[in-house]
Amino acid sequence: MASLVWTDYRLAVLFTVLTPLIIFGWAFFTQSDAINRLMVIYWRVASLLAISVYILIGALPIGFVSGWLARIIIPVGLWYWIDLNEDIRDQPNGPLKTLTTTWRWAVTFYCILSAIVTIPTLLRCGFTDSKQLVGNPTCSIWLQPPWQYREIFHGSTKADFLGILGLIGLVIYGVYLAYFIFFRLSKKKRSALGQ
Repeated sequence: MASLVWTDYRLAVLFTVLTPLIIFGWAFFTQSDAINRLMVIYWRVASLLAISVYILIGALPIGFVSGWLARIIIPVGLWYWIDLNEDIRDQPNGPLKTLTTTWRWAVTFYCILSAIVTIPTLLRCGFTDSKQLVGNPTCSIWLQPPWQYREIFHGSTKADFLGILGLIGLVIYGVYLAYFIFFRLSKKKRSALGQ
């Protein structure tokens, strides 16, 4: 089980952090407007994964729920916008377009597969209390990568404090998402530019 968990986290780093950073930088320097807009949307949506990591550092069960929801929202954010899909399709063929298209399909496949595979973990760990979460062998295995991340990047910071920061981030994310869905999406329809 531990190898599956670590594989999932490694794939998440590859598909949701490293590759999008490369694409984002490349699109910025080559001034590829359509791909750059897609990546801005992606980072807004995918920030829920980072928030979930911080919540899981604090061993809070809602981190399992938010992490699972992020895997659903990411593919929606990547494919929902008709105008961006057309603009990217109309880009001249080249390595950036190929990498972007390949990555979109790969991260979509990864997110959907990961969401399906982690449903049992979500049900077991996402709706329990924090003390039982740490004591449950299945749940604690999923907490190991966030805890190791904390050791590397936030070694002297208390896990509870990072968990609270994650919760604050989740509240801000939720307010922004609700505002976007209820007020801006109705005006934008499926146009990323809102036209």
